[in-house]
Amino acid sequence: MANLLEMATDIVAAHASNTTMTKEELVAEIVTVYQALEALEKGEALAAGTIAAEETGPAVSKRKAFGKDQIFCMICGQGFKTLSRHLKTSHDMKPGEYRKQFGIPRTQSLAAKNYSESRRQMAIDKNLAAGLAKARAARGKAKAAKKK
Repeated sequence: MANLLEMATDIVAAHASNTTMTKEELVAEIVTVYQALEALEKGEALAAGTIAAEETGPAVSKRKAFGKDQIFCMICGQGFKTLSRHLKTSHDMKPGEYRKQFGIPRTQSLAAKNYSESRRQMAIDKNLAAGLAKARAARGKAKAAKKK
């Protein structure tokens, strides 16, 4: 029993080092992990509540998740400039799945507003729209020539 408890506390400590948690959340997490380890040791199937621990509810409200300087992951509560890479690496999830899970419309960007604006301004400064127009025109000419 002590060995399982030590393993559970190590797992939760690793999780807590990346995520801010209250005392109650820490205790609940230790209990959940301990029960999962105990079930695995006995060869029992894990309870559905244990498996879906990430899907219990958002760590951050929708209102707080979409800020000007950062966008917060509603699963773990961490802040980023963009969420796409974090979702893939940390949660093995595609942006569409994330949107569906939390009811986020497709029109809502998964990038911080200031970050999007700075990227937009950089594109304007570098006149990237002109290069895009040239590429589209060249592609149109190539298609026209191919049809003849």
